[in-house]
This record gives sequence, structure tokens and C-alpha cells, in this order.
Amino acid sequence: MVPGIFVETIVMSAQITGYTLTLDLQKGIFDRFRTLPMAPSAVLVGQTLSDVLMNLTSVVVMVLAGLAVGWRIHSAPYEALLGFFLLILFSYAFSWVTATVALALRRPEVFNHIATIVSMPLVFLSNAFVDSARLPGPLRPIAEWNPVSTITQAARELFGNTTSAMPLPRAWPLQHAVPASLLWSLVLLLVFVPLATRLYKRALSR
Repeated sequence: MVPGIFVETIVMSAQITGYTLTLDLQKGIFDRFRTLPMAPSAVLVGQTLSDVLMNLTSVVVMVLAGLAVGWRIHSAPYEALLGFFLLILFSYAFSWVTATVALALRRPEVFNHIATIVSMPLVFLSNAFVDSARLPGPLRPIAEWNPVSTITQAARELFGNTTSAMPLPRAWPLQHAVPASLLWSLVLLLVFVPLATRLYKRALSR
């Protein structure tokens, strides 16, 4: 369960990026950036990178808490490092998703409402806390192709938290969780970095 908690934490923490941006929009801070010789994406890059540091701190705290309650890493050091790298990379990519949503909505209260509606099903319709094979009807393929399920499965494999008693996944993303996690992160970055940058430019032009 601990790898699932890791993923839940970084998904929820990524909302900080969006909420901070909506606050900056309301306060008019973006208006001050118009006169500065800086790239339009610089503010977004700085915000998302700062949130990566916050997520890294959250993961460290969760690791210590997990170790205290009996969680252990049963894999090689390089595999464990790759697991943490994938978690941080996904948190960075998902921060761009929340930044895009925030720049589109522009209001903190609306963003909080929408972000909760999206993130909660994303976490709970996954294998983070329940085996996706046990979900009924159409919920099973949704959970199996959920990026949260993929990164959770990758973390479990890289931390050595899988056993022979666990059923083998049937969906491709869960069978190839590590490359699929990298692919999910790259796709999110390729889609949402330019989209967020475009929305930011539009916000500055108003």
C-alpha cells in the first residue's frame, strides 16, 4: 500500500501549482512580468520546479513514515533510485496538467472544486489501494489504463514490493509499468507544457 500512498501524495500535491497560479492571477502579479525580459514559460517552469522540491520533501517524509510502520525496499539500490525518479518525474508532469487547468479556469475556488473532482477518481479508480482486477464492469479497464495505476505498479516493482501471491496484470501498461510510466510522463509534458505556456501568454495579454 505504501507505493500507492506515494502516488496519491504527489497527485494531490501537484494541485499546489494550479492553486498558486490562480492566486497570482487574482493578485495581478502576472501584470508585473510583462515588463521583464523573460521567456513566457519561465514563470511556469519556476513554479513547477519549486513544487517538485515540495513533492520531494513529501516523499522523504512518507518514506520515513513507511519505514517506521514496517515498509521496506527489497530491490537493488539503482532500482529504488529509479522508482523515486519516476515518482518525481510524474509529479513534475502532473504539475503542468494542473497549471493548464488553473490558467484555463483562473479562479482559485473553481480550480479547487474541479481539481478535487478530477484527482479523487483518478486515485481511487486505480490499483493504489485496490487490486484493479477486482473492480467490476467498465471500472476495471479504466483502472488498468489509469496513469496512476501504471506509476503505482512501477513503484511496487522497482521497490521490490510485489510477491508471487499477487495476480499478474493483464493490461499492457501494468505489464510494462516502468516504460509505460516514462511514456505517460513524457506525453503529459509534450501536451501540457505548450498548452500551459499558450494560456499563460493569453493571460498576460489581457
